[in-house]
Amino acid sequence: MQAPDDFNPPTGAVIDLAPGLRRILAPNPSPMTYRGTNTYLLGATELAAIDPGPLNESHLSAILDAVQPGQRISHIIVTHSHLDHSPLARPLADRTGAPVLAFGGPDAGRSEVMAGLAQNGLAGGGEGIDTAFRPDIELSDGALISGEGWQLEVIHTPGHLGNHIALGWGDICFTGDHVMGWASSLVSPPDGDLTDFMTACHRLRSRDWSVFHAGHGAPITEPGARLDWLINRRLTREAQILSALEDHPGTARDLAQRIYVETPAALLPAAERNVFAHLIDLLGKHQVSAQGQLSVNVEFKRQT
Repeated sequence: MQAPDDFNPPTGAVIDLAPGLRRILAPNPSPMTYRGTNTYLLGATELAAIDPGPLNESHLSAILDAVQPGQRISHIIVTHSHLDHSPLARPLADRTGAPVLAFGGPDAGRSEVMAGLAQNGLAGGGEGIDTAFRPDIELSDGALISGEGWQLEVIHTPGHLGNHIALGWGDICFTGDHVMGWASSLVSPPDGDLTDFMTACHRLRSRDWSVFHAGHGAPITEPGARLDWLINRRLTREAQILSALEDHPGTARDLAQRIYVETPAALLPAAERNVFAHLIDLLGKHQVSAQGQLSVNVEFKRQT
């Protein structure tokens, strides 16, 4: 599944998606963000601003300019604390008086395994963490957020980041970066956790959604098919890693070089992190063993 070539809305423009739902594209295109971050405004009078985006004055102005007479931003909701999603939350709160809601700070929701890796010095490899981010209100899985004429269900979806949440609005879901409209989600330890990512994918797959509105890219009009693609993509990579380990043990770097044979050298560090995420997941499923303390440099062996 590739990104649709026709998704290229102008930055700062307010696009109507459904009654009571609008989207504004932030001016931060990159290889990691596609056309930029999608900010959503939900509601007719009391507005929820979902994922205010990067620290950018023109995007802040575009959000504020979208507030029409008789409207106010009453909630600012952040799906996760990457630098392309959360930094504008505090300036927007300062301008509107609305509280910032999220699952927690940058380390919230991190699994014990990933916390151990971080404590041992593993960092980076992702999209950049907003380390200063702190919500005014911490959300729990299953919590309901309400404004006049709308209600959102909080669905904790760790994997891309431990504090990642999706937001259910009836049969519509705001999926942040867990399910995107242009590429598969990055899962890079210690911030990304593939075990949690797959669990969250299956959790979302168990429900009947009509459309996903993602943090990047166009609306996903076949949510089930998109989730199936994400899950199968990961299972295919898992099979490749296990097959490579049948030949002989290897580190994440060694395995990445053996598997990603057509990948440019500049992209191999990201591939290495991806393989490492899979190896940690396989370790938890007792399909591989680590020949020493868990780290990105340790050698892994196939369990028999």
